[in-house]
Amino acid sequence: MQAQLIALDWGTTSLRAYLLGSAGQVLKERTLACGIMQLPGTPRLVAGQWCADGFELAFDDACGDWLDAHPGVPVIACGMVGSAQGWCEAPYRQTPASLNALSTALQTVRSVRGVDLHIVPGVIQRSTLPNVMRGEETQVLGVLESFPQLNDCLIGLPGSHSKWVQVQDGNLVHFDTFMTGELYAAACEHTILGRTQQRSAQFDSAAFDRGVQVALSPDGRLGPLSTLFSARTLGLTGQLSATQQPDYVSGLLIGHELSALGGAVRERRGGASMPTIILIGNSRLCERYQRALAACGFADVRLAQQATEQGLWHLAQAAGLLRHMQLEG
Repeated sequence: MQAQLIALDWGTTSLRAYLLGSAGQVLKERTLACGIMQLPGTPRLVAGQWCADGFELAFDDACGDWLDAHPGVPVIACGMVGSAQGWCEAPYRQTPASLNALSTALQTVRSVRGVDLHIVPGVIQRSTLPNVMRGEETQVLGVLESFPQLNDCLIGLPGSHSKWVQVQDGNLVHFDTFMTGELYAAACEHTILGRTQQRSAQFDSAAFDRGVQVALSPDGRLGPLSTLFSARTLGLTGQLSATQQPDYVSGLLIGHELSALGGAVRERRGGASMPTIILIGNSRLCERYQRALAACGFADVRLAQQATEQGLWHLAQAAGLLRHMQLEG
């Protein structure tokens, strides 16, 4: 099948590459540990030229053979590759942001292969406490194209820095960031809580649910700085085993995140019914969020697949990058 686009999700620690076909379907994909903070460092020949640039080397590793096999195929990328520390900075676009607004602001860098890499800009929300995203905006756009009937929804991207994006009429109008995943790792690995924990391959749903309920209870009003200590005291009093404590802490922090989110969303909506929620991300993490969202009263929760690939495809389409490929096809 004729390749139409090479799409790259180029983050801090990894680089995911997709070869897409005529309808945006994934023909081939690969993942490399070549994020912008750990680029290749050994110089070598690239397209007949001696090259020591880490971005060029990673780009060649990710899709050099695809470019050789499919000359003229356009290339688009999202993520930290467009940050100030990336290959070429793609300045933030302000909220509200749309597919058209982002597709007209792609930044281009010419590789030593003579191929242009088109980089998607991130999004900035200017307020008393500014907020930014890079890469998540592309996933959100991919979801909007997959669920065109939803003109009012909340898109969640759980992770180290969880994002919650409010979408209205195809625009990213507001988003919140929670450092839940990073705080979980820090608490379990670098505080006294980790001293009594024991990791288990099995998910303890009861311990997780208990953590969520504590966050939602009157005790939870004191916030995670207070309730986190309960992971230690419940362990000391024999109410949580060593293997239950990590899942309890996970439920506790996710519960606090969703409790705060729910309050903010309800306030912004002025009492209107809660929107549909669509989750993007690791399936196991999304399952945890689904459990916690149900406990928080969010009834309509769905999962999205291939959001990044679809987002990059539609951005390339809106930017006119696919036009000549489709005419040739």
